[in-house]
Amino acid sequence: MLITAASYPFLNVLWDILIVCAWIIFIWLAITVFIDLFRRHDTSGWAKAGWVIFIVVLPWIGVLVYLIVNHAGMAERRTRETQAAQAHLDEYVRRTAGTGGPASEIEKAKQLLDSGAITQAEFDAIKARALGSSAV
Repeated sequence: MLITAASYPFLNVLWDILIVCAWIIFIWLAITVFIDLFRRHDTSGWAKAGWVIFIVVLPWIGVLVYLIVNHAGMAERRTRETQAAQAHLDEYVRRTAGTGGPASEIEKAKQLLDSGAITQAEFDAIKARALGSSAV
């Protein structure tokens, strides 16, 4: 059977696009709700199971009720997770970056020399060691 443009009017096309978009939005919201629900540590397993059943039995209503009831908690949990991830990344970068290389070591040694904490011979040894380790 061949479908012609006359048998499939433009409003039907728009309606079909609207339905597909609504399903995509619902799936996105449901995944977001399930991710938040299963990452929660303050909710018991029974409460999680109840929410899952509610969302599966009454999909749109379940998702919307979850968003209404837990909107502030979702934002706070997401913010905490983002801050923890950023702190972890910052710590990793700090740990991996090290001391800054030979130039940083020589600069610190020069400050110690200027303050009188080390002698010129000690400064020269630190400088030679820093420059020698960079050539490796």
